Amino acid sequence: MVIAQAPSSSQPSSSRSAPAADDPALVGTPPMGAFWMPFTANRKFKQSPQLIVGAEGMHYRLADGRLVLDAIAGLWCVNAGHRNPRVTAALKAQIDVLDYASNFQSGHPAAFELAARLADFAPGDLNHVFFTNSGSESVDTALKIAVAYHRARGDAGRYRLIGRERDYHGVSFGGISVSGIGRQRSTFGPLLNGVDHLPTTHDPVRNAFSRGEPVHGIEKADALEAMLVLHDPSTVAAVIVEPVAGSTGVLPPPQGYLRRLREICDRHGVLLIFDEVITGFGRLGANFAADLTGVLPDLITAAKGLSNGAVPMGAVLVRDGVHDAFMHGAAGSVELMHGYTYSGHPLACAAASATLDAYLEDGLIAQAAALSPYLEDGLHALRGLPGVIDVRNLGLLAGVELAPYAGGTMTRGQAVAQQCLARGVMVRAVGDTIALSPPFTISRAQIDEIVDTLRAAILNTVDQPSA
Repeated sequence: MVIAQAPSSSQPSSSRSAPAADDPALVGTPPMGAFWMPFTANRKFKQSPQLIVGAEGMHYRLADGRLVLDAIAGLWCVNAGHRNPRVTAALKAQIDVLDYASNFQSGHPAAFELAARLADFAPGDLNHVFFTNSGSESVDTALKIAVAYHRARGDAGRYRLIGRERDYHGVSFGGISVSGIGRQRSTFGPLLNGVDHLPTTHDPVRNAFSRGEPVHGIEKADALEAMLVLHDPSTVAAVIVEPVAGSTGVLPPPQGYLRRLREICDRHGVLLIFDEVITGFGRLGANFAADLTGVLPDLITAAKGLSNGAVPMGAVLVRDGVHDAFMHGAAGSVELMHGYTYSGHPLACAAASATLDAYLEDGLIAQAAALSPYLEDGLHALRGLPGVIDVRNLGLLAGVELAPYAGGTMTRGQAVAQQCLARGVMVRAVGDTIALSPPFTISRAQIDEIVDTLRAAILNTVDQPSA
């Protein structure tokens, strides 16, 4: 691996040639005022907007014509590469046949066909699929199914939900209630009642620079036992965790931790939900984290990699026993009073089915598993650089944590991310952690490019930039 040296300039120019003035890729700045951007410092962004105007394979094209390597798969989702030919062809074919059909009291074949494929793709007896449009909707749906499941069995006293500190479960009121990231919760005042949180598994003193699942921390799962005793286990409906906490900075679970959660939930009749919006569909080198760890939850929430980011889509995968609890009463009655206008949208189904083809027929999940050790070795070689205090990884998912600058967190991560972009690689700053989740179509040479660019960016941001 070639080690790139940081240039003297704090704002290096891209090594790729500048486009000609009449290049059609050059796009003028559109009106900025109307769009209220999500999770964005809007005023700062609109002073100097960075616009993406095209994509193909592993790269984005920016409005100034530069190509940048996408090291985060869009937003953890473009696992099969941008404008994957299978997905593009499927969308073009579908729009010529059926643009929209409701799945309320009617249906279209693609939704049933996709659900059957997902049931085959999922582990164990997760044989039932409820379609949503996003990870946030998947989480809300799973929480509602969990509470309704107990009521359907005559156990209406189970209403409490348990999340975990530092986990992220979307932006709905249900999702942010069980999420454990304070800055995403404090803006919105009181949330759902009856929610508690397990302690985070993050243990940098014992587990810094772990490769894969950390050795220490299985005992942190025992906090669930104490929490159930505190609240009375007969009042708890479900526990929800991210197998790998992603948006908080990539925190793999300690060895044995998820299995112990499963054992405690089983002992007390509590449902276990895995939020696999990020980890599902091959990100860890297996279909789901449940496959990788051998721990079968009662429900899995999914989105992102399901449709390769091409069309919004999410899903909740449900075990037989949970599903069957609803299938009683009059045959004409609605078993679950819940759904979305766009559940199982024809275009989304086409994109998702083609994405599954890419994963399975093109061997992309196997490719992700094969490339994971190479990414691991490259990133752990950054240990010892100024300010690098941890590297965490599992599959093609990794976080490089940096010591914050004096005076506060998050600014160092942003500085490194900006340096990487200036050098032609797009990474994601999550606080002061650089998160990486490249498409599975990445090559070893492109992994080298990411690591070398990150090394140069870290070396060039040792000192805090002036205001």
